[in-house]
Amino acid sequence: MAKKTIRDIDLKGKKVLIRVDFNVPMQDGKITDDNRIVQALPTIQYALDQGSKVILFSHLGRVASESDKNDNSLYPVALKLASLLKKDVKFVSTTRGATLEQTINAMQEGEIVMFENTRFEDIEGKKESKNNPELGAYWASLGDCFVNDAFGTAHRAHASNVGIAAHHKDSVAGFLMEKEIKFLGNAVDEPKRPFVAILGGAKVSDKISVIENLLTKADKILIGGAMAYTFYKAQGKEVGLSKCESDFVDLAKGLLEKSKGKLVLPVDVVLSKQFDANAPARTATTTDIKTDEMGLDVGEATLELFKKELQGAKTVVWNGPMGVFEFERFAKGTIGLCEILANMEDAITIIGGGDSAAAAINNGYETKFTHISTGGGASLEYLEGKKLPGIECLAEK
Repeated sequence: MAKKTIRDIDLKGKKVLIRVDFNVPMQDGKITDDNRIVQALPTIQYALDQGSKVILFSHLGRVASESDKNDNSLYPVALKLASLLKKDVKFVSTTRGATLEQTINAMQEGEIVMFENTRFEDIEGKKESKNNPELGAYWASLGDCFVNDAFGTAHRAHASNVGIAAHHKDSVAGFLMEKEIKFLGNAVDEPKRPFVAILGGAKVSDKISVIENLLTKADKILIGGAMAYTFYKAQGKEVGLSKCESDFVDLAKGLLEKSKGKLVLPVDVVLSKQFDANAPARTATTTDIKTDEMGLDVGEATLELFKKELQGAKTVVWNGPMGVFEFERFAKGTIGLCEILANMEDAITIIGGGDSAAAAINNGYETKFTHISTGGGASLEYLEGKKLPGIECLAEK
């Protein structure tokens, strides 16, 4: 059933709790990619325009000890948000207590308060990530209604999503969450056909459930990245030093048999004897991998094959790079796939977050896709057909 959204509730004068996903990459205290902040702006701006008092909170990074706090404060994020909105954002450097409560109670309509990294609560007893009921109830008490716009954490039951929602009947989706549900949900459950899924990345084990679910729904599944080598081994091919999950070879063999031709593997690979950005490399067919070589990308023939398989597709979902795209020499397969999908004007093209999303954005293809998900793990679980607790906890229309 459809979930209620921020449009479905009265926000005028209300203290609106908005769980955003501001888990952005940082280096030396600077934000290196503000995409997740930008994606949250429509929800925040709408709440402000409706005359509400906006209370924002998010997690950032991994926080296991007091020493992790310095590198994972949301203060730089609050500054960035203020510059994007061209509006003051009051930052409270705690996650609970009198200062936070007083700041919120003193808010006027149209003001924004952001409080500190929710994962700071994990230093003692993992209260946030273990969905501590007392913490969820406390955060819920700070506002009149709850908007979850953090799709990136929707696959986990945390105090800052499920915990708060348990105490607010007005728990609704923000615009970004609505968009993720619409595109990813419809792509898998009601796709315009032909529907082609593209799966890359390192491990078959990470995507077994995704492949099994998509075999019942997709017309074709194109496989790339290191996970392809487990399938090659299942076919009896030499994979050399390539990343290969030997424990999953039999399972890969079973998937190939079960797929009845739906699974399409690369036909050529870029090989090197070293895992190094500047290592010498050669392109060869998948039957010509030497014992002292490792596959680090797909070749031109594979891109041509994938382009042919994608012709006429009406829905395409892509999750995972085609090679070691962090190294320029081995990024050609991933960038080439971006280019193919970017020119599919008659298709709904969706990237399921993570590394493939980063590759598309960093190479200038961001506006060429119908939708780029902000949640890697969440989008994967959505593709598996799982129910996500951060969505399930929201009110039905």
